[in-house]
Amino acid sequence: MKTNRKQLNSIDSQIFRAIKIRGEGSVFVPTEFLDLGSRAAVDIVLHRLVRKGTIRRLARGVYDFPKKHSVLGWLQPSPEKIAKALVGRDYTRIQPTGAYAAKILGLSEQVPAKVVFLTDGPSRTVKIGLTTIQLRRTTAKNMAMADRLSGLLVQALRELGKENVTTERLEHLKRILPVDKRRELLKDIRLAPEWMHPIFRKLAEEDV
Repeated sequence: MKTNRKQLNSIDSQIFRAIKIRGEGSVFVPTEFLDLGSRAAVDIVLHRLVRKGTIRRLARGVYDFPKKHSVLGWLQPSPEKIAKALVGRDYTRIQPTGAYAAKILGLSEQVPAKVVFLTDGPSRTVKIGLTTIQLRRTTAKNMAMADRLSGLLVQALRELGKENVTTERLEHLKRILPVDKRRELLKDIRLAPEWMHPIFRKLAEEDV
């Protein structure tokens, strides 16, 4: 079934409105707009918006509504925003790992060239600029702490290694994490590797 020009113009305005509602800096994929038209029509509209410079094509099937900084110019979206767009809205979860998890918590200054997210959805890899973003399908056990501070902390500590979890780093975590969030770590302590249990307990302590 062909899409006529009148229908396409209608879809064009609806998709543009939906993108504006998401706001500058948002990342999206074509399947998010299938309630507005066929995949072919959505692809045509997105291609038009790219040509106009309204949106950017970050990778095949991945777009953003770019945000401009007064000094830095056009900003790149975070790996987490891109990963969330890739998994879509089907309740698929993601869990940052490695150096990226450590960077989120301020435990490392390293900006990884490859950012890996564990997921309970399909595996996928995209390259955006100099950064490779990988969704790696894993077991339900590995996703048990996804979307929680405990999951992020476990992944960051794994990256650092037990010998590099210094007093200074623990003090840093106690400074940046609210005490109520730190207390919640005890709920997931049984899911963390045994060597992390004392760290979880120490972080859960209230500041004197």
